Amino acid sequence: MKYYIIAGELSGDIHTSLIIRHIKSKDKQAVFRCWGGDNMKKEGGELVRHIKDLAFMGFFEVLLHLKTVLNNLKFCKKDIIRFNPDALILTDYPGFNLRIAKFAYKHNYKVYYYVSPQVWAWKKNRIKTIKKVITKLFVILPFEKEFYKQHNVDVMYYGNPLLDEIAEFRQRKDNRDKFIEDNELQDKPVIALLPGSRKQEIDKILPLQMKIIEKYEDEFNFIIAVVTAPREEVYKKHIDKTKVKIIFDNTYNILNIAKAAVVASGTATLETALFNVPQVVSYRSSWLSYIIATYIVKIKYVSLVNIIMKKKVVTELLQYDYNEKNILTEFEKIVYDRDYIKSMKEDYRELEKLLGDKGSSERMAEYIVTDLIKK
Repeated sequence: MKYYIIAGELSGDIHTSLIIRHIKSKDKQAVFRCWGGDNMKKEGGELVRHIKDLAFMGFFEVLLHLKTVLNNLKFCKKDIIRFNPDALILTDYPGFNLRIAKFAYKHNYKVYYYVSPQVWAWKKNRIKTIKKVITKLFVILPFEKEFYKQHNVDVMYYGNPLLDEIAEFRQRKDNRDKFIEDNELQDKPVIALLPGSRKQEIDKILPLQMKIIEKYEDEFNFIIAVVTAPREEVYKKHIDKTKVKIIFDNTYNILNIAKAAVVASGTATLETALFNVPQVVSYRSSWLSYIIATYIVKIKYVSLVNIIMKKKVVTELLQYDYNEKNILTEFEKIVYDRDYIKSMKEDYRELEKLLGDKGSSERMAEYIVTDLIKK
């Protein structure tokens, strides 16, 4: 069978690559045409567009790139018709993917949506669209199943894909000492800096993370965990003679040896927690995006750790609270305050229990292939 897959960000590319792998094991004739990244490509997907050209953050930033977005939508619709897939698998990226889902529904294509739009935070009107145009919705956060049930939407929750991805990393038994040696790390604790994967995020978040390095560069090994989507110079322009390493595409290896981490909000907050690393969450967007968000986003927390646990587990420094004084104060807590660290790690253990069992990617692939054969 033929599958048309769209993921617009790195996390979606990683999550969906596992779906592709498991579909291939169950559908030997499977063909994949993808909007995604290197992970999908490694699993045999034919890339149409790369995520590095798709990830725009915030309301203002999307407006700046509106022409590109509209051109991508137009091309995508034509490409789907040409490819004529048996099904679409759309991962996250709701501003784009829900429009494609509507188009696919009108043309009688089956649509499997993976990673729910965050309608529990904002844009609840999207629930009507989801009910109408999506064949099956697969959610990855435990509370989402109950949320959709309250709105009479039938969803599947098989667990969170990060459990599979981290388990796979640990099974490889990567040589910790070799990673340290290959990257010439000094015999000092490692601090992971995760400023995001999009240029707009990096430009807003990384400069203040540099303030930590300026003060503590003799005490710790600082590593910026970098993904390949932005070019290296996007990171380097913020580094001024500080003792920091930039390491590409090794986030799990870095978190595996980290004493603590400073993390931009997003999937990375959950990954950091599952590696049992104390963290402080930092986020800053453009002024316009922030003002709009405060009016329409109705949730108490922004980090997935706090949202899932329904309480403050990790400190969130957002927008104006993300300043030099606060980031230095919170950094000292996650590296020196033993009671604070102990409490956070106890909450991490509860968090992992809430996420459920491993194997979600294979179970989702099994459902899709079985459903398509049945139909």
